[in-house]
Amino acid sequence: MALIMKPGPERARVLAVVVPGAVALALGLWGLDRGTMWRDEAATFIAASRSLPQLWHLLGTVDAVHGLYYVLMHFLLPLHPGETLLRLPSVCATAAAACLVAALGGRLVRPRVGLWAGLLYAVAPFTQYYAQEGRSYALVAAGAASATLLLVRAVSRPTARAWAGYAAAVAVTAWLHEFAALVLAAHAVTLAVTRVPRRVWAGWGAAGAAALVSLLPLALVTHGQSGQVGWIRRPGRAEAEELLRTVAGGHGLLHAALLAPIAVAVSRPPARRAPGACGLVATALPLAVVAPLILLAVSQLHPLYAPRYALFAFAGVPLLVAAGAEVIVSRVPRLTPAAAPVALAGVGLVAAAFLAQLPLQEHQRGPEARRDDLGSVARMLADRVRPGDPLLYVPLIGRKYAEAYPASVAGARDVSLRVPGARSGTLYGRDVPAADLRARMACLPRLWVFFDMDAMRPGWRPAGADEAAKIDVLRADFVPVAEERRRSGMLRQYERVGGTAAGCTR
Repeated sequence: MALIMKPGPERARVLAVVVPGAVALALGLWGLDRGTMWRDEAATFIAASRSLPQLWHLLGTVDAVHGLYYVLMHFLLPLHPGETLLRLPSVCATAAAACLVAALGGRLVRPRVGLWAGLLYAVAPFTQYYAQEGRSYALVAAGAASATLLLVRAVSRPTARAWAGYAAAVAVTAWLHEFAALVLAAHAVTLAVTRVPRRVWAGWGAAGAAALVSLLPLALVTHGQSGQVGWIRRPGRAEAEELLRTVAGGHGLLHAALLAPIAVAVSRPPARRAPGACGLVATALPLAVVAPLILLAVSQLHPLYAPRYALFAFAGVPLLVAAGAEVIVSRVPRLTPAAAPVALAGVGLVAAAFLAQLPLQEHQRGPEARRDDLGSVARMLADRVRPGDPLLYVPLIGRKYAEAYPASVAGARDVSLRVPGARSGTLYGRDVPAADLRARMACLPRLWVFFDMDAMRPGWRPAGADEAAKIDVLRADFVPVAEERRRSGMLRQYERVGGTAAGCTR
């Protein structure tokens, strides 16, 4: 009712911000429960399900970069443990980010630009993919958009309070994922292009320094855990082109339809709303390109780049597209006074782009869109493994299924487990040494073995003597008698050849 009673221009400004958030929320809730997690989501579920002392122990060993996010989820997940609530914060964060993008466009140019940009952000497959994932990246994107809006406000009114709010936003965002600190580099370019006075530089420098100093404890811990990203390979031209295609949301005409307005915006930026204020292109273009370029460049020496680490930069892209559309519209005098029809025409084009991407949107909401499918494996384990059955995981990371879906293997005997994950400060626990494993397996007439998807690949080799011992004993003393496969793993039943070892009791 309050919204209806507002004067026309104010109502338009509010609607231009609220509508993209509502659209992002609705799309994020569509198909949210896929009936499965993938391994990174399982890590969130496992970490958040532990007590705070156990979580603290874990973060000293692994995943400190996600520590603040895990603490947040620790307090939320008990409300309704499961995959839907696991992803709900990301959905809400994406809706908030869409509102912030719209607010940026409206503040820097006009409400219809904000509306277009916010809707483009809301319906983009790139953002919707991470809106439906139980990880921190959507929250990081919302934080970076918030910090950018606070920067724009602080440039216009550079007070101590404004810079304190900016510093807090950058710090919290970087604590959610430390690579988000790269937003400071993008903002530095924005200030340089805008040619702000020294007092603005001084305020920004103090705020940025405060945010970085607050990040030092996290950086020191995560530096010791850098082996976690050892799987990342040096990106090349193919990865850069793939990022461009992903950001553009498709190929062919759709790709060109999004890139063309960006070229227009960069070549002929829309006018600033006030002298000395940040321009939309000066704000959005560095946000879109600086962090990804830094990650790609640094990764030539020390590979760190993954598309999800650059998600927070994506907010700049729809702003640039909307800015280009505004420039095109402003060149047609007869259209300019008709604000509402022009705004609605832009909304129609966004809807058309969404419909063109609908097959991709539907695909992203299925279990096949992620690297692995823990739910189908958990159901297979629940159907085959009975209480008391011995179960061996090859490699031990396969234990993530038991940690994420404990009911699927309730009562099963974990053959190789030495210390559970919660006690060991790890996600998946620690295995017994090779000698102890051989002794345990010597007394087993039969057992189930679950091979994780990595172990199913041709040419896979076990890492370390303890993992190799599992394969050696299976080859020497057991034969497979039954097998069932899923996309993410294989369950195989083995029987001992020649009976159990001497001294074993039933």
